Amino acid sequence: MKKVVSWIGIFLLCIALTACGSGKTNEQGYYNRLNVYNWGDYIDPQVLADFEEEYGIKINYENYANNEEMLAKIQAGGTDYDVIFPSEYMVEAMITQGLLQELDMANLSNFKNIGDQFKDLPYDPGNKYSVPYFWGTMGIIYNTKLVDEEIDSWDALWNPKYSRSIVMIDSARDTIGITLKKLGYSLNTRSIEELEKAKAELIRQKELVKAYEVDAYKDMMIAGEAAMALAWSGDAMLLLEENPDLAYVIPKEGTNLWFDAMAIPTTSKHKREAELFIDYMMRPEVAAKCAAYVMYATANVEAMKLLPEELTEDELAYPKGNIFEKGEVFIDLGEFTTEYDRVWTEIKAY
Repeated sequence: MKKVVSWIGIFLLCIALTACGSGKTNEQGYYNRLNVYNWGDYIDPQVLADFEEEYGIKINYENYANNEEMLAKIQAGGTDYDVIFPSEYMVEAMITQGLLQELDMANLSNFKNIGDQFKDLPYDPGNKYSVPYFWGTMGIIYNTKLVDEEIDSWDALWNPKYSRSIVMIDSARDTIGITLKKLGYSLNTRSIEELEKAKAELIRQKELVKAYEVDAYKDMMIAGEAAMALAWSGDAMLLLEENPDLAYVIPKEGTNLWFDAMAIPTTSKHKREAELFIDYMMRPEVAAKCAAYVMYATANVEAMKLLPEELTEDELAYPKGNIFEKGEVFIDLGEFTTEYDRVWTEIKAY
């Protein structure tokens, strides 16, 4: 019996040694793989390389085009993403659906670097499930060589003068949202009547639209292939550097004030390493690198001190004062979201 026990012990020891040899855990005691799922071109690649070198953790990095694509993949199961970057309304939806893990703030010492105005927002009270990453507005980017008038209203995107030279974002919440603002409604409306009016406006606009895009509109605007486009502020700041003929404006009717955050799905089996990565991303020098690379406004106030003053003083990138007076934040609409999806499908199919 002792021999049997002895052989069992040796067998188990061999398994343990084999597991160590396979690289499951690195020399620092961390699991050596981390799966990160993020928007396209939304992080400085050098930051990922530096994290891998410092902690000996290999990052498997994948991109998604929009919140709904990310949500569908998480809901379908079979994934083991450790860190995701959902927008504010998607954070709220995923909390409701039990798809996010609570964060252990004891492991997030750099949370102190996040500005107070970006903490404890309605989509995640107490920041139990998410940490702010980037934020900004939505507006109109236009080519001053092709547009010879002042642009200050969403109405410009419906001007027949620019027929087939207008690019819209291929996103239900964003495109329907600014149309609702144009009509004087909330971009979070639960009114079928208001939603139908927005649909009618977008169908009326459709013959003027060159394309519905998410990323390709940037190349169009740089190349002067379109007069104007619906754009996120971070993209706009980047495009203005590429083409000095471009300008960006936040329309007077109000805009979407958006936030993207870092969170951990319930499917993650490596919460310790995921929190390590999120805390690393909140280091001022790391957050500043990402903000400089992506050109989106960082929620990290310590990182802002490391950025060029001409960037942080630009009110299009970093609006001053009470930012919530300048826009409206998306909220999760629950089951009513299907109405937005229906309307968007009908618009695209028209």
